Amino acid sequence: MNAAMQRLLRILRHQPLYGLFLPAVLAFPAQWLGWGAPWVFLFSALGVIPLAQMIGDATEDLAVHTGPRWGGLINATLGNAAELIITLFAIRRGLLALVKASITGSILGNLLLVLGFSMLIGGIKNGKQRFDARHVSNSAVLTVLAVLALAIPSLVSGAIGGAGSPKVEAFSLSVAAIMLLLYALQLLYNQSTAPPHRASAEHLARARPMRPALLLLAAATVGVALLSELLVGSVEPVVRQYGVSEFFLGIILIPIIGNVAEHLVAVQQALRNQMDLSVEIAVASSLQVALFVAPALVFISLLFGNPLTLIFHPFEIMALAAGVLVMALVSMDGESHWLEGAELLAVYLILAVAFFLLP
Repeated sequence: MNAAMQRLLRILRHQPLYGLFLPAVLAFPAQWLGWGAPWVFLFSALGVIPLAQMIGDATEDLAVHTGPRWGGLINATLGNAAELIITLFAIRRGLLALVKASITGSILGNLLLVLGFSMLIGGIKNGKQRFDARHVSNSAVLTVLAVLALAIPSLVSGAIGGAGSPKVEAFSLSVAAIMLLLYALQLLYNQSTAPPHRASAEHLARARPMRPALLLLAAATVGVALLSELLVGSVEPVVRQYGVSEFFLGIILIPIIGNVAEHLVAVQQALRNQMDLSVEIAVASSLQVALFVAPALVFISLLFGNPLTLIFHPFEIMALAAGVLVMALVSMDGESHWLEGAELLAVYLILAVAFFLLP
């Protein structure tokens, strides 16, 4: 018993998010025994966090064994797996406003919350920090293009037809296909220009073998799917009971739930004065959501009979434009300090309050 407890404490010391497995277990009796939608929402939301961490851990282990090129593709494909699963269940229930809000929230969360918190904490500990301005500039340009691609259907849809117009749906599908092509070209470019990164002997020794990594990935994915069903099913009762808008749940809560493990890694790298990696995590995750997750959901939604169009709320478009602009201005000089982090967080908090008050 003592040995098992010591092993558990060692695991929690290295992976503190695994301590949230208890809410994951409690989510099911909360649903079956009728504890109420707020408890189901709370337990399932907290329970997704350690499972998302498990998906990330398994993905990293698989990337080690498959080599740098396939590993990069695996990370690029499965980086937002937990959030993608949540949005799939939301599409199945017809909560399209929640899905679009989660897309917006993921991009804003990475560009403002994660990058801002990393710069703030890293700057407080290490002073002025530096990173590769040229690489960030290239990523910033691509992010601007991605946000522009998301905004164009919203801006011109009124001239093409109504929200459910076949022309608007066809236009969204066309834009989604182009965005997926651009994402593939970005992956190809990164794979051809980036120097091959070989895993260290220590990392190879620490990584799980291929079979256990695949089993862990499968188990965590099933767990996220089960909890996502409970989470999404409790959204509408929570919205009715507390008057919280779907916008706020989608833009603030869902992205944080699905990406908190990745967010913590970015902050940890900033604390270690590895700002290049910290900025890369934040910006790359935003690009993945904009260029891969969003257009992929447009096509997947057709399978559920609830077509998702790239028609966003005007305030979402404004928020995305503001987030990308502020991120580009802060990072263009290749230097960061704690005040710039505070500025990014201030913009995020202002937008969060606005979305909370939005009906």
